[in-house]
Amino acid sequence: MSDMITADLVDLDLSADTKEAAARALAERMVALGRVTDLEGFLADVAAREAQMPTGLDGGIGIPHCRSEHVTEPTLAFGRSAAGIDFGAADGPADLIFLIAAPAGADDAHLTILSSLARQLMNTEFTDALRSAGDAASAAALIRGEEPPAAEAADAGAAGAAGSAGSEDSVASSVAASADDATGTTAPAPGAHAEGANAPAPGAPAADGERPFRIVAVTSCPTGIAHTYMAAESLENAGREAGVELVVETQGSAGFTRLDPAVIAAADGVIFAHDVPVREKDRFAGKPTVDVGVKAGINRPAALITEVREKAARGEVTAAARPGSTPVERAGEPGEGYGTKLRKWLMSGVSYMVPFVAAGGLLIALGFAIGGWEIDKAKPVTEHFDWLQVDSWAALLFQIGLVAFGFLIPVLAGYIAYGMADRPGLVPGFVGGMIAADINAGFLGGLAAGLIAGAVVLGIQRIKIPPVLRGIMPVVVIPLLSSMVVGFLMLVVIGKPIAEAQKAMTDWLGGLSGTNAVLLGILLGLMMCFDLGGPVNKVAYAFATAGITVQDPSDSAMKVMAAVMAAGMVPPLGMALATTIRKKLFTTAERENGKAAWVLGASFISEGAIPFAAADPLRVIPASMAGGAVTGALTMAFGSTLRAPHGGIWVTFLIGKPFLYLLAIAAGTAVTAGLVILLKGMRRTAPEGGSAAEAPAAVTAEAKQPVAA
Repeated sequence: MSDMITADLVDLDLSADTKEAAARALAERMVALGRVTDLEGFLADVAAREAQMPTGLDGGIGIPHCRSEHVTEPTLAFGRSAAGIDFGAADGPADLIFLIAAPAGADDAHLTILSSLARQLMNTEFTDALRSAGDAASAAALIRGEEPPAAEAADAGAAGAAGSAGSEDSVASSVAASADDATGTTAPAPGAHAEGANAPAPGAPAADGERPFRIVAVTSCPTGIAHTYMAAESLENAGREAGVELVVETQGSAGFTRLDPAVIAAADGVIFAHDVPVREKDRFAGKPTVDVGVKAGINRPAALITEVREKAARGEVTAAARPGSTPVERAGEPGEGYGTKLRKWLMSGVSYMVPFVAAGGLLIALGFAIGGWEIDKAKPVTEHFDWLQVDSWAALLFQIGLVAFGFLIPVLAGYIAYGMADRPGLVPGFVGGMIAADINAGFLGGLAAGLIAGAVVLGIQRIKIPPVLRGIMPVVVIPLLSSMVVGFLMLVVIGKPIAEAQKAMTDWLGGLSGTNAVLLGILLGLMMCFDLGGPVNKVAYAFATAGITVQDPSDSAMKVMAAVMAAGMVPPLGMALATTIRKKLFTTAERENGKAAWVLGASFISEGAIPFAAADPLRVIPASMAGGAVTGALTMAFGSTLRAPHGGIWVTFLIGKPFLYLLAIAAGTAVTAGLVILLKGMRRTAPEGGSAAEAPAAVTAEAKQPVAA
């Protein structure tokens, strides 16, 4: 820890007014010490992490953090703000800001130290001591878990500093505890919980001599560095106060140590506080469960403990008896309806399918580029392969790509079912998807097969099973019965009608020309730019890729693919152009994001526009949609074609009518840039300096981040 933060990485008079400016000020200190090699690249990684979920915590704490290839060694920088900086916490601005930088390949020991700091932030003595620290060296020593120098400790407030540095919760001792037990196990708390009629009221500590109420918890967050461990510490502290035994399994970046099965079996309830899938979730089946986001575990742990105790008192159980959230769905969120769940299930399948689309499509495209358009008629490489012939290598690439494409529909169906019913849904989902592919039911068949498979598994899981049979249910009974039902429905009942509908849609697409084709291009362009990588974007993308997943796609299908990719490139390119033309309309952070958006847009990564849309959705999204619609219409009107499902301008050599294709992209980019400049110019703009600190507060207040894939 001594090398992770020094006095040079501490700013006790942080003057920044926004989280972007604060991150920049602290990151500059890291650059000065050689801890960060590329300031702008690192700040882009910090912004990307911030876009996933705000990093502000109740109690006046901000913890911007990320893993980045631009970080040379794990590093902490600390800033103290007198005015406070908004990091998105519910209780207001943060005055203690920790910038946590971890290398892309950070080892477990370093991540353990980072997690220890995260736990320390739940200790009020520690944060109070930092607020009273008199100089940078004293603050750095407190964070390292060391005694500050005597003079400095006196300036900082001897009681606060000694309380933090000497307590059993100091970072140094926390490192040792975390290294020995990554699960974050809490010592059994005194008190007990009586079963049955004599049980205490939910949430009340157990009486002396009775067995305490036992809870197991799992915490995890997207980065696995900070929130994971802060939620664990918060839950453990609340457990001690409530008089319950609470053991936490932290599924962080440093890996995780599984809770002892005996501990899980003895638990009276389960708390999941997570923003990424809980690994091996079926271990906790059949118990009262509270399932929330990781920040709820940090901000309201006592309420979660009370809730799980109330569920136990009512006899409610989840998972096995009533399946709840799945690996792609954080259940338990207030107001979440069936439509939201359906979107998540479908997005699960599409998200897992996209890598197969990209790999297979690019391999096929390379095969065509190297071997010509007749390469699809080449003999199988298992029968003929000449190491010295270019055509043989082209045929190899093409045929590998076809194999990858062959997985698209089964993967789509399998992971839709996975999103609905967890791992038991995989087998019937894949079986149904393969049947859909075999009978030419295509993309529609895959959607239907996945939804049916998930529904069948959920239905089987609701059947009450004798305890002696529960062990074989997920391995034998559920795969057998669900595959039989899904196979019967796909082969005998609905498969043929879906295949006919798929053929009708393909024929309709092939017959499009003139005005109809242009209108389709406008619609696809609007969809690609509506949510920048979200579900609407992915529906349009899946529609396009489904048309080119055959060995000999039609000309119309390749036109649709060209329109979709071109329109998806427009939002980040348009924002990059706008930040170049009218810098004063954008904050410093947005101008830096604009530089990265050039590359992201050129590579067909629509998410490159998300930082702009998150800050100003009412102006950025309409401008992006307008540009996407123009590009989609022009691409269809020009008749450009594309066999590759991804690649951006880097696969221009595979595009039919490439000059006109690039012209369509340029036109849409200009429309987006011009419109966003016009819309932003109609409101009060940032002053000449254009700093993030001067951005209008109204824009931040109305910001709403689109869903990213």
